[in-house]
This record gives sequence, C-alpha cells and structure tokens, in this order.
Amino acid sequence: MSTFVQNLFPVKEQRSPRGQKPTRTTNQPSRREGDAGRPSRTSFSEERGADGRRKFTLSGPGANRPKRDSSAPRFEKSDRPQRGERSFDSRPPRDGDKPFNRGPKRDFGDKPYRSDRDNDARGPRPERGDRDFGNKPRGERSFDSRPPRDGERSFGSGPKRGVRGDKAYWEKKQQRGKPRYKTAEEFAPSTDEMRLNRFLAHAGICSRRDADALIADGMVTVNGKIITEMGFKVGPTDDVRYAGERLKSERKVYVLLNKPKGFITTVDDEKARKTVMDLVANACKERIYPVGRLDRATTGVLLLTNDGALAKKLTHPSHGAKKIYQVTLDKAFEAGDMVKLKKGLTLNDGPVTIDRAEFVQEDDLFTLGVELHVGRNRIVRRIFEHLGYEVVKLDRTSFGGLTKKSLERGQYRLLNEKEISFLKML
Repeated sequence: MSTFVQNLFPVKEQRSPRGQKPTRTTNQPSRREGDAGRPSRTSFSEERGADGRRKFTLSGPGANRPKRDSSAPRFEKSDRPQRGERSFDSRPPRDGDKPFNRGPKRDFGDKPYRSDRDNDARGPRPERGDRDFGNKPRGERSFDSRPPRDGERSFGSGPKRGVRGDKAYWEKKQQRGKPRYKTAEEFAPSTDEMRLNRFLAHAGICSRRDADALIADGMVTVNGKIITEMGFKVGPTDDVRYAGERLKSERKVYVLLNKPKGFITTVDDEKARKTVMDLVANACKERIYPVGRLDRATTGVLLLTNDGALAKKLTHPSHGAKKIYQVTLDKAFEAGDMVKLKKGLTLNDGPVTIDRAEFVQEDDLFTLGVELHVGRNRIVRRIFEHLGYEVVKLDRTSFGGLTKKSLERGQYRLLNEKEISFLKML
C-alpha cells in the first residue's frame, strides 16, 4: 500500500482480546519509570510537625530552601536618602524638560491698590444712598414714545377682532379660509348644469382626470358634436354619448335622517370625529350633502341631498321652510319670559322673531315647542341663553313639513315623489 493511500485510510489499531490488559505499541517509557529531564514527584517523609502532619521534601534544585525568619526585616535599608531629603534641582535636566521658576520676575510697578481710590483723580466713590435714578414714578413712564426697532411687531395697531355679533367680520373670515362646515347649500351644484368631466364621472365611466383625457381625445359627443373644450357644461336634456352609447345624468337623491346625538353635521371633519355621513354611507351611490346644520348635541330631522338648488331654497328664510324644535330647559319657564319670546328678541347678530311657542304639556313648564324659520347658527340655544335659561335637550321634530315618524335614532329613508314635489313647491 502506498503512502498516499495510508494517509487517506490509516490502519486501525489492533485491540487486545476482551479480558486481557492492552499492550503498548510504542517504545516510549512510561511515566512510572521516570524521565531524566522531568523532576520527580513530591515525596513525604515519616517526620511529623507540631500539628501532627507529615513533612514533605522536594528533590532537585531549590529543594529544602531554608525558612525565612519573620522577625528580620524583609528589605535591607540602603544609603538612598529619605523622601524629604531628596532634591530635584540637583538632577541634570533631560531633553524636552520645561524649566520652572527660571525666568525673571515681573515688575508691576507702583500701581495703586483698589482700596487707594481716594487718592485717585476720580475722587472717592459715592455712597449707595446718594445715587439718583430720577425718582420717576412708574405711572408716568410711556412706552409709546420709543420708536419701533427693525423687525419689531407693533401690538394694538391693527384692526380689532370682531365679536360674535360682527357679521361682516365673520363672513370675511370664512371667505379667507376654509368654511367650518360643508353643507349642501354651499357645495352642491346650484343649477342642473354641470361640467362635462363631472358628468362622465357621475355616469360611472371614469374619474374626472381620466374624463379630461377622453374629452381631449375627442371620444365624447354632446348633441351630435365632438367636444374637446375643457370646462364645457351640459344640462339634463343634453344628449351625451361616449363610444356611441348614450349616458344618463346623475339622478337627484333625497335622504331623510333621524340624527342621533354625538355626530357633526358636515361632509368631512379635520379632527376625524363622527359625522352624519357615516350614518348614510350606504344610502346611495351619489354624493349627497346635509341641508342646514344641527349641533353635535342636537337630535332630530336632517335632510341630505345632491340637489343644490333645492338646498339653498330650503335654507333661505324668505322661502318659509319652517322648523319645529322640542326644547327642554334646566328650570321652569316663566310666563313673563313666554311673552318676551313671542314678542321677539334682539340678539347680538340682529332681531329674532318666533313664529310659535307653547308648552308641550300644561303641567310641564320645562319642555316647550318652538316653531321658527330663521336658520342662524345655534339660534335656538342662543334665544334661551338670552333669557337666562340653559337648553338641556334639543330635538328637531319637523323640517319643511318632513317628520321623523317611524324612524329610530340613526336610521334614514329615501323621500318619495310626493314629498319631493311638496318640497319644491315651498
């Protein structure tokens, strides 16, 4: 067998038969026989010490080292001087050493000490009691006389902020920013005409952005003519076709909701609070808007639609869409206040006239029924706050002749043709 094969497959060691002591295959001497270069083990003698234990000795160099006397000093004193006697000045300087106290001393001259100011030309320091700051009273100080610095903001120079009754101020503020609430009379289309791209989006063809591309490519016709103009408006009687198929315009939807407490009357809320749109999400595919507005704590009848013209008609006081509220107060309503209420009141934003007011039950002086056609913000609550009462519960039971009959809190229904015709005749 070659050496390469032996390295790959070494020969296994032959084992001795069971029961016999194995024999060594090497010629190396055993440790028991001793090595010449290795010191022998410690050997114990028969002598015993004072504690009764046997003494041991070591063989080889360093064995039986004499025991040190513990009373003798461990290190012998040399001729080196003590620490107090050492002098570092005697040491010759090394390379790179920085000399200390080698330079000449500085001479500051005859400069007088601070306490010698009496001899100075400035004279003695005045006492604290002799200091004069003008003794000007605080009430006579004027900050208006100081000229403004660069970039300094002047306070009080701008127009004053409008109060609650300043109608012109709040209307101007709403024009500058986003309206606080999104309702049908503000966002729903006021006429039956709409832009062509919106018409295609409402018909379910595509989104408005994709509709603009279809219009630009000449894929849409209106009354037999190809329209490529952006912003082109169509009416309900126009014949709009896409790929030769006539499209239907968006239908008008009218949803009546019995609003529960805790929901905001708006399309979307920046603070992600619950809105009435969450309650009517499955009412229809069309995008509808609330008509008018109810407070978060107010319950009752609320109309939602995509008919902007009807929404503006119902919310305008001149058309006479009357609203009936059931009001619960924190204390009994007095007869004198009832006379004032029927006669009319003047609030911060103008006069208010109540169409009708009476107790729901003769023996209940806390609950009233109020009918009015004014649609201002929080008008019912502000009326009773003006008379010294707090509205505990407010529920709208009727709006434009529509009631919440057979509707539980949070439920809705679609108006029938008879109810829609009645609203349009108001």
